[in-house]
Amino acid sequence: MKINDLIFITITLLLVMLSSSVLASQEPKEVQATKSLSIVPVKTHSVPANRLFVGGAVAAHKSVVLSAQMPGRIVSLSGEEGDHFKKGDLLVKINDDELLVRRQIALAQFNTASIAVNNAGVQFHRQIVSPSTTNRAPGGMGLPGMFDQLVTNPMSDLMGTRDYDVERGADIAAARAQLEQAHQALEQARSQIYQIDTKLRDTLSIAPFDGVITNKKIEEGDTVQPGQALLIYEDLSVLQIVVDVPGRATHNLKEGQSVHARIDGLDNEILVNISKIFPTSDPVRHTTRIKLTLSSTGPISPGSYAEVSIPMSSTTQKKHLLIPSTAIIERGGLPSVFVINGKNKTELRLVRVGERLSSGQVIIQYGVKENESVLDKPPAFITSGYDIKLLRIK
Repeated sequence: MKINDLIFITITLLLVMLSSSVLASQEPKEVQATKSLSIVPVKTHSVPANRLFVGGAVAAHKSVVLSAQMPGRIVSLSGEEGDHFKKGDLLVKINDDELLVRRQIALAQFNTASIAVNNAGVQFHRQIVSPSTTNRAPGGMGLPGMFDQLVTNPMSDLMGTRDYDVERGADIAAARAQLEQAHQALEQARSQIYQIDTKLRDTLSIAPFDGVITNKKIEEGDTVQPGQALLIYEDLSVLQIVVDVPGRATHNLKEGQSVHARIDGLDNEILVNISKIFPTSDPVRHTTRIKLTLSSTGPISPGSYAEVSIPMSSTTQKKHLLIPSTAIIERGGLPSVFVINGKNKTELRLVRVGERLSSGQVIIQYGVKENESVLDKPPAFITSGYDIKLLRIK
């Protein structure tokens, strides 16, 4: 072979290779990108439902909503959300100037009634010890007066024109009535003071137990009306999980029993104790409320989502949705998958992940449905709405 022919063949091969690379570079990006993707169906697997996961929420063991009992203006607010207080500490105070003035008036009335009681008591005692002579003939001075007392008055009583015993009894009854009226006026004044003191106590919101302000609904200077919520006060030293359990699952539960639970923010399951099983069920949902106490609070906060594992009979079958663990991605810190919709486009969905199986699959509690398809090992360039019409399924 001549040297020129060899050079020609070499140049021809180089041109063919160059043209192939150029054509490959001009191939639609969508086709290149989709060649490495794969779609997998959502599978189902029925297993004995020896555990039932019931969703609930973490709540404080003690929680109260402090409301206004009196209308007025907020003049004192002791703290903000997260501030700790002891039992008996002042949390909120409403203006009480008007009530203090009314109390001074009631106190003056009480003092006046007390003086009246003392005076009526003295008059009643005088009627008993020294009868009044106003109902007898006054007579004159010296012998005429003595004659009236010794002769005229007894003769009037003897002849029936006057009855001095009845008159004396009437005088005693009148004195006793004045004393009773004075006592009633005193009790009325005392009751008014007690009523005002009660209203003064209603202007104060006192911490009922050691706890924390978790939600403040007012600011200093606000005007409030009776029944208006001021703040939420909770005891966070003991937390509990509140769940509504289907009626069929309550037969395996009893107070004091330990069960497993999962709480957002914790990587592992924890043990919780059943502290309260409500005696009645919801007539609409047919569920029974159960409270479970956490042994330790740690990084858990009220309102966190929790799932409690309820033991069930092994004869009950439950269907689980399974997908490969490699199909799950995290967007914004939340587990998500790309679902292929009816238009052959990707749709990003949030999912709740259950147990991870040794086979490499993971149980999905919600977010996908049976017979749907998901994208396995999605590349970083895949976004929601990506067209996969040219996708080559592995």
